[in-house]
Amino acid sequence: MHVVLLGQYPPHIGGVSSHTYLLSQELKKRGDEVYVLTYPHPNVKDLDGVKVETSFAPNIKGLRGLFFLISSMFKLISMVRHYNIDIIHAHFLLPPGLIGVVVGKIMGKKTVVTAHGSDLLIQADKPILRPLIKFVLNNTDYVLVVNNTLKDMALELGVNPEKVHVTVNAIDTVKFNPQNKDFPSDIQLSQNKPIILFVGNLVFQKGVKYLLEAKKLMKYDAELVIVGDGPLRHELEKKADEEEIGDVLFVGARRDVDKIMPCVDLFVLPSVSEGFPITILEALASGLPVVATNAGGVKEVMDESVGLMVEPSKPDELARAMDKILEDRELREVMSTAARKHSIKYVKLDIPY
Repeated sequence: MHVVLLGQYPPHIGGVSSHTYLLSQELKKRGDEVYVLTYPHPNVKDLDGVKVETSFAPNIKGLRGLFFLISSMFKLISMVRHYNIDIIHAHFLLPPGLIGVVVGKIMGKKTVVTAHGSDLLIQADKPILRPLIKFVLNNTDYVLVVNNTLKDMALELGVNPEKVHVTVNAIDTVKFNPQNKDFPSDIQLSQNKPIILFVGNLVFQKGVKYLLEAKKLMKYDAELVIVGDGPLRHELEKKADEEEIGDVLFVGARRDVDKIMPCVDLFVLPSVSEGFPITILEALASGLPVVATNAGGVKEVMDESVGLMVEPSKPDELARAMDKILEDRELREVMSTAARKHSIKYVKLDIPY
């Protein structure tokens, strides 16, 4: 079978990109030919036997998605014809899902859409986008969601239950493992303090402002490393500086997270909304205890054996949970062992087509 994946893919960084890469490799293992159409990036190239192409989309705020929508439809039609594509699999409902469904109808091809989180949690609540999302969901052949919360939301929008499948994210446990210790030399940290790690986009949904407030409330002396970039970075850096929240280091988006994770002591995800967080899987595979908020699919990927869950937007609860794990070395070691074991459950993706 010839499959084209549409949406984020390496060298883009993020959870969706990690997911689509692992999916492409699973498809290849079962004998499929895999092609990718992704957003523009200066370092786009074919990767591990997968043909990767891009379409035109200038990096202009508010217009990138529109240009990608239009140019990708023409590009995808060309790829379907040239590579004799059987299935179009779009990741994220808008714009990739809309592109995939429209082209699928034009070309008479089966389509699959995967909802990863904010497309149903946030976009579907916007009156101008809700009709488009319902159109995508009701006109595709398969609707894949990464947790049961998203499944319920899709069903509320009137999707046929028979075509909705929960397919949780997976993790490369060879790449992410406790022995993979090679902390980047360009990140300068204190040598005698435990390290707390956050990895993710610096957007409102990730709740990083609550993490900074929790850091200020903590009793245990630790260093916080924030890996990621996004529209709120300047505001968050300013908050840390003006409120004199010490030992906080912003290091931007990085491609060596697998080298960083095994070298730290605790992973924190303070999201206010979430899909099925790949970063938690990566942290667990790296042997890290986790403190996370009970948002979206978080409760489906972790339990009290591997970390602590608190309510979203509650910096005091977040601070107490981080203190509890960092103060208790024995608890940390038990959770670390359990984390690695727990992650092994997520080594393979379920592909329902």
